Amino acid sequence: MKVAQLQGNQVKSDKTLAPPPGKMYRKVDSPPTAAEKFELPFEGKLSQDNRWVIMANLIPWEEFEEEYARNFAEDIGAPALPFRMALGSLIIKEKLGISDRETVEQIKENPYLQYFVGQKYYSNEAPFDASLLVRFRERINANLVNQINQRMVHKSQEESEEKAKKKAHSQKGKKQESAPIKGN
Repeated sequence: MKVAQLQGNQVKSDKTLAPPPGKMYRKVDSPPTAAEKFELPFEGKLSQDNRWVIMANLIPWEEFEEEYARNFAEDIGAPALPFRMALGSLIIKEKLGISDRETVEQIKENPYLQYFVGQKYYSNEAPFDASLLVRFRERINANLVNQINQRMVHKSQEESEEKAKKKAHSQKGKKQESAPIKGN
């Protein structure tokens, strides 16, 4: 499956999503792309406040990829798409309450959704056929989804506590700055 990259007004299709021959599932070695580094054709940047960017940062993608990889034979069948693409697509489908076909169309049209499923840059092409969502649902069971949800909640709570501490610390500093200095 080719991935198109827009440069200026030209589409460049020299990258592929399929892993090299051999094992049927290979963990993606490159670290996730930071939202500010996601390449858009119009030279814009993704907003850190977007719900899909926030959720992507809460999901421990790498932590559960090994469990997902166990669903695949070592050397039989077509190579699988990455865990982030599979889980991300299912989350999009459920969150938006749309069909499999509409999920693929939404991902194709929306750079935030493309970032959410782990693409490195915007593409005008569908990342996979809608029929693959059936396979994604078969491979990502309820137990795995529950574990991911627990980790997301835990991470969200940690981040909220960290923000509260920073806010309290900054307010404490402001109070000290505005406190009157008592003279002799």
